[in-house]
Amino acid sequence: MKIVKPLLGFAAFGLGLLIILYGLSFLFVPKNNTKDAGMEEVIANGIQGEPPNSIDVVVVGDSESYTSISPLLIWKDTGYTSYVCGSSKQYLSYSKTLLERAFETQSPKLVILETLCIYRNIPAKTIVMDEVSRYLPILRYHDRWKNISQRDLAVSEESTYTTPYKGNRRSTKVNGADTSSYMTQTTNAATIPMVNRILVEQIQQLCEANGAKLLLLSTPSTVNWNYQRHNGIQALAEDLGIEYIDLNTMPQEVPIDWSTDTYDRGDHLNYSGCVKVTNFLSRYLEGTKMFSDRRGDSQYDSWNTLLQEYEAEVSK
Repeated sequence: MKIVKPLLGFAAFGLGLLIILYGLSFLFVPKNNTKDAGMEEVIANGIQGEPPNSIDVVVVGDSESYTSISPLLIWKDTGYTSYVCGSSKQYLSYSKTLLERAFETQSPKLVILETLCIYRNIPAKTIVMDEVSRYLPILRYHDRWKNISQRDLAVSEESTYTTPYKGNRRSTKVNGADTSSYMTQTTNAATIPMVNRILVEQIQQLCEANGAKLLLLSTPSTVNWNYQRHNGIQALAEDLGIEYIDLNTMPQEVPIDWSTDTYDRGDHLNYSGCVKVTNFLSRYLEGTKMFSDRRGDSQYDSWNTLLQEYEAEVSK
């Protein structure tokens, strides 16, 4: 009985601390999705600034996603709207967070997960942070204490920022790749970390709960991809019943020229490589018959304007 009272005291202290942290979270969480407001990864989170229920396709993944896929070129080809919620060295736990945020305001019919992050080991503290901060955002935004202002006392939140390229990041530099050992066939399969497999399953469930189809997509990369990784993702996709497309195994459909279509020796695609991947993806999206062409809808006139500005910038 002597130990009961200290345990009750400890439990009361813990409960009180949680209540305080929960209350402070409303103060510390950014009230806008801008960098000045304290939002992290503003380009990836720029989808929050898009008009509600205006995005057909959401892409998540690391830098391979935002260098390989251009939503404005998809719009040009198909009239479908998309947004790339990509960030450098993205962990799957953060991919899940970005999707949860996207589903708060958007109802995409398709979610594309670029597969490189499925092999990225996630530090235990990052997993804990990403999971717990869903309920206690102060843990993610605690560094904002220096910048708390009267605006943060407001209860309502708003999102005013979105990137004109819809998450795509473009490079026209050229630095060719060595392809001597690229995609050498083997029956061996790379091991997917168990926690990452669980996160893929959770992302699949999140998509299903929100009426979206999940597609696994491996974009071309001589540095990051090989047949062992292909086999590992193929097995995972078959186990979970998820469609999988590996563009590294489709040189006819996506004719990447590794002497001209990469800006960093095969790690990422440059603009010309991005065009080839995006052209394939546009054809794939049209083939699904899941979407409607919005190019004639005046509510989406801004996409036509942004495309004109994008092409003018590219032409320079």
